[in-house]
Amino acid sequence: MAVREAGSGRPLVFLHGWTMDASIFEGQFGRLSDRFHCLAPDLPGHGTARDGAPTLEAAADAVDALLRELSEVVLIGWSMGASVAWSYVRRHGAEALAGLVTVDMSPRLLNGPGWPHGLLGQERAGARAMAARFDADWEGGAQAIASTMFATRDGVPGYGRDRAMRQVTSNEPETMRRIWRALVAADLRDVVPRVPVPVLACHGARSRVYPASAAEWIAGASPQGRRLAFEMSGHSPHLEEPDAFAEAIAKFAGQGACEHAP
Repeated sequence: MAVREAGSGRPLVFLHGWTMDASIFEGQFGRLSDRFHCLAPDLPGHGTARDGAPTLEAAADAVDALLRELSEVVLIGWSMGASVAWSYVRRHGAEALAGLVTVDMSPRLLNGPGWPHGLLGQERAGARAMAARFDADWEGGAQAIASTMFATRDGVPGYGRDRAMRQVTSNEPETMRRIWRALVAADLRDVVPRVPVPVLACHGARSRVYPASAAEWIAGASPQGRRLAFEMSGHSPHLEEPDAFAEAIAKFAGQGACEHAP
């Protein structure tokens, strides 16, 4: 598994979202590697790990292999990366962790009775329709992914919609479809109350992917949880408000911060 790495100090391990790869965190490395040991793997099915098994379990096991060499890790999962982080805790426990940051994600994507915190506007029939679109028209589906990553359709300086589109379409379509089906099928709600370390549930206040209530639920269900909204961001606050995001991570992961949630 290829891992981007820079800096020294407390480890920050960044887990990317679906259709992305570790390069998505370049800006955060530039802002944090002078204070922390920053690491970001390509998760199975993506980037240099495109031949890996396209399952959450395989991704969780890959994270476990990386974290065995580390301690007092702050694990930062954006979108799918948060699902991988919860899967890691379910399969391998949290002994290596000092803290967990989730970024604009829900532990269950499908909405239903008693659960309105999944994908915006996606009941079960809607999720099936989205999956069918990915099956029938990957190019069109990729455009939809690139268009909803940010608060606005065009993206942000340095990472616009066209760049996002190139990243999405660099993947093998059938692999991405399989991972999407795994994400839709997953229900990780039972893990959230069992995370024994401080949790920072981040979200973009202008997200067009998940409701703010998902982060509220995560923060409330976590024994040591806190919610943080990025007011100018959509689904990608690490790209849309990179300075504020980096400082939030630094505060959360700073000396003593992971013993007491900020």
